[in-house]
This record gives sequence, structure tokens and C-alpha cells, in this order.
Amino acid sequence: MHIYVVKSGDTLFQIARRYGTTVQAIQTSNQLPNPDQLVIGQALVIPVSGQFHTIAAGDSLWKISRQYGVTVEEIVRMNGLSQTAPLQIGRQLRIPPPAKTRIESTAYIEPSASGYSGNVLNQAREASPQLTYLAPVSFNAKRDGSLEEPPIRPLPAIAEQNGTVFMMDITNLENDQFSADLGHILLTDEKVQQTLLDNISRIAKQTNFRDIHFDFEYLRPEDREAYNRFLRRATERFHREGKTVSTALAPKTSATQKGQWYEAHDYKAHGDIVDFSIIMTYEWGYSGGPPMAVSPIGPVRNVLTYALTEMPAAKIVMGQNLYGYDWTLPYRQGNPPARAISPQEAIRLASRYKASIRYDFTAQAPFIDYIDENGRAHKIWFEDARSIDAKFALLKELKLRGIAYWKIGFSFPQNWLLLGDRFTVKKI
Repeated sequence: MHIYVVKSGDTLFQIARRYGTTVQAIQTSNQLPNPDQLVIGQALVIPVSGQFHTIAAGDSLWKISRQYGVTVEEIVRMNGLSQTAPLQIGRQLRIPPPAKTRIESTAYIEPSASGYSGNVLNQAREASPQLTYLAPVSFNAKRDGSLEEPPIRPLPAIAEQNGTVFMMDITNLENDQFSADLGHILLTDEKVQQTLLDNISRIAKQTNFRDIHFDFEYLRPEDREAYNRFLRRATERFHREGKTVSTALAPKTSATQKGQWYEAHDYKAHGDIVDFSIIMTYEWGYSGGPPMAVSPIGPVRNVLTYALTEMPAAKIVMGQNLYGYDWTLPYRQGNPPARAISPQEAIRLASRYKASIRYDFTAQAPFIDYIDENGRAHKIWFEDARSIDAKFALLKELKLRGIAYWKIGFSFPQNWLLLGDRFTVKKI
């Protein structure tokens, strides 16, 4: 599939004709909110085999082949070129699709107070064919080792129909906040810990959870070794019961990184103990902070590069946001938080307020500046086909196990199209 960025004066008819497809195919693939009002800077996924490359100054067949992961011979054959003739700047080359990489993919799904909306369930159905794991959020451990259970119906049926593994997400959330005190009890009180493991085992058997996923955050730094011991105990037990065990880890760039979100997360120990770890490589731009890309490619790369020094690539899963944020400006600490929005909503807002979409090539992320009807300035950072494809390229380059999405409920159809085009998603 090819990614095209809308320019001034473009129409769907012109774009479809240029790439040998139809208006309806582009409209359906991108679930365009208003196909007659394309936004300048909007990235479209063009549903054709392979990609297109416009030759620029300094290009060579070798350089282009490396960029797209195909051979020089394939490019030459598809475009009727001579390997010795100079390339013509401005000529458009057809690039064949590269061989697909096999990965695992995970998505978290969170209910509202009233359960799962029809929209969220529809998105779960849309995504599940492209998922290895589906994780309802969350089973919250209590101080006595019991579990507060989330609503899960009809998620087991959706997972089963699509051959998707049901993942049991267990947290130390208390009153909607990660609790260091609760975490300490779970990791150090032998009786409570035994009760917790027994309850996890019982529920996992009843509901056919096949992966046990621990998302313990904001732990006391001094509980680092206690967490490692707990994971060894849990993994030994659940392996005997035919389950895999995984963890969620805060994004670190060194073993000595300070801060309560980081110090109890021992990358090397998790790499030795559990089957895989999801590293939460997002939320650099967050609702309570200043406007910036949610998952800028540089910091994401730095975290994953460090992780590779502590654990095998086959155990590392890259976390990825399915949302962006809309900040009201000027940003001041203590102001109302930014609003989480889907990539589809970001495009609708750009269209509504006649704003263009710009792209930060350093962060590899799109952004929008607009003025609302009350005269207030806004900045949106979000994800589009280009930004997610950059993450896919990084995932391939580093040969990681897979990708995990936070969270279903934010409409981003281009992600699922490109995921299926760039990878073969494992079904277990």
C-alpha cells in the first residue's frame, strides 16, 4: 500500500486516477469523514500493491532499494529500467511490496462506566483479525489478594471467533491510581500473594485467558527485587498451567534511571523471567503536559535501543498509542488537561476549522494548529499513516517481537490497513 499526502487542489478522482484505483476504494480504506473536503497535508493510504517513489536528487537504485526493503533487480524489472542508465529526477517508480515480517500484536480495550459501547465493540471486531492478543482493562488486585473484575462480555466471543488470545491484564490500581502501597503488599505479603495467584488461576481457567499480564506501576524503588521474585513465582506456576506470562514496563533509557515509575522495573530480570514485555513507548506528549508528539520516533528508538542491551529482541514488544491530544493554548501548568482524540477526529477538526495538517519529520508525527469558534488557539498532535509506518519500519529494523496498542476505541483505520500490509500477524 502506498501513502499519499494531499496537496492543494487535489481531488479523490485525480488521486485515484494517478494510482490506478477508484475513488470508492480510497474513501472506504481511509473511512474518510468527508471525501469532498480533503485536508491539505492529510495522509491517505492508497489501496494498491506495493508503493510509489518519486526520484529525487541524490537517489540511486541501491539507496531506493534499501529504503523500501526490496532488491535493485526487483525495481529494475517492475519499471523496465537499465541498471546503468541515469535516473530521471521526478520520475515515479513502482516499488514492489517487500516480504512480510511475522510479528505479534496486542491491543488493550477499556470499558466505560456503563460497559463497552457499540462503537468500541465494532472497533474490537475490526481489529481482532490483526491481533495476537486482546487485553480487557483491567483486573485490579486488592489488598486481600482478591480481584476487582472488569466487564468482559462479549469480548471472549470476539477473541475466539478471530483466533485471538485473551490476555488477563492485572494491575495495582486503587481508586483509579497506581498505588505503591498496594503494590508493596502484593509483592511482600506471602499470604496475600498466594491468594492473588489462586484467584488469577481460577479466573483464567474459567474465561480461557491464555496470557497472564502484569501491569504493576509506580512501585516503590525498594520493591524492585520483590517484584522480580513475584514474577519468578508467578511464571513458574502459570507455565505449569499452560499459560504465558507478560509484563508492562515504563520507558527507560538506562538501568539507573531515577523516578518511581522506573526504578522497580528491572528490564534485565523481566527479560530473563517472563515470556515477553510490552514497553510503554508513548506519552511523551500527555494530557497534563505541554503540547508535543505523543510518541516521537527519537525517544521511542532510544528506549528500545536500551531495552535491547538488557533483553532479547524476541521478548520486546513496542507500545504504540492509537490517539492524539488536542491542547487549548496557551499551555499553562494546572490548566484543564488536553483532550484525547482519535486520528479520525483530528482530521475532522482540521476540515471543520479550515486548517492544514503539517508534519514534523524529526518527531515523525503530524500536527494541526487551529482557531476555534470562540477565538481560542489549539494544537493537536496525533498519528497518521506516515507516523505509524515510521514505527513499523523501526519495529522491523530492530527485529522486535511485536507491537501493542493503547487502546481500542480511538478510530484509526489506516493503522490496521498498514499493519496487515507490512506484517503477517501471528495467531497462536
